[in-house]
Amino acid sequence: MAPPRGFLWARRVFLTLLTGFVLLPVYVMASSSLKPLEDVSGKFRWLPSGLTARPYLDIWRTVPLADYFVNSLVVAGLATVCSVTVAVLAAYAVSRHAFRGRRVFTVTVLSTQMFPGVLFLLPLFLLYVNIGNATGIALFGSRGGLVLTYLTFSLPFSIWMLIGYFDSIPRDLDEAARVDGCGPLGALFRVIVPAAVPGIVAVAVYAFMTAWGEVLFASVMTNDTTRTLAVGLQGYATQNDVYWNQIMAASLVVSVPVVAGFLLLQRYLVTGLTAGAVK
Repeated sequence: MAPPRGFLWARRVFLTLLTGFVLLPVYVMASSSLKPLEDVSGKFRWLPSGLTARPYLDIWRTVPLADYFVNSLVVAGLATVCSVTVAVLAAYAVSRHAFRGRRVFTVTVLSTQMFPGVLFLLPLFLLYVNIGNATGIALFGSRGGLVLTYLTFSLPFSIWMLIGYFDSIPRDLDEAARVDGCGPLGALFRVIVPAAVPGIVAVAVYAFMTAWGEVLFASVMTNDTTRTLAVGLQGYATQNDVYWNQIMAASLVVSVPVVAGFLLLQRYLVTGLTAGAVK
């Protein structure tokens, strides 16, 4: 039975308004990034009186944006790889093997998501400083320390999500792999991982996005040489002025890799988030 005509028009109006609400901030950012600083600092105009690409050139000179970009890419990439690797191994062990403390482990992993991340800031800070003083390993102010910090809140969710996804994969695949001569790790990497690609991609996207845009821990756990983009964008605000046009331009530039990656992996992401509930 076809839906009522009024419902179709109401849906179109609602979706149009929702799309405009979502795209309005993007338009403001894009238009402001093409204006001189005097126009951005003054009264806002929906249609710019003059366009200039100068802010996109100045963003690389006002702050070391390229260095911040490299730091964010390295930290987010390593955090994603470590999170996915550990989560795959841990989730497969919990999903396929019965061992003592299995239930306690899963409950503990899930319960860590109930605490706000700010509660871990001071303990991690003290832990990194004491480790550095005792062993000489510089975790505080380093990329490695920031990667470990991001694992504390991305890894539990990754494990919990992959446990549910691995549970939805028939155990007959493991048994067939064993019959063909594969061991536990062989069955995991040759059979289960290819079948769980959508779930793994969803976990990887979550871990990368969490590390890419995080501000609180990055502002405390980094220094001038390891600062990430989320913190480095604050450099466009000085004591004398705020370069709003450069902030908007830099925000658009650093968003391009994330948006492009999300669009390329969107198909896997949607499948990974929903397949575990219907298989």
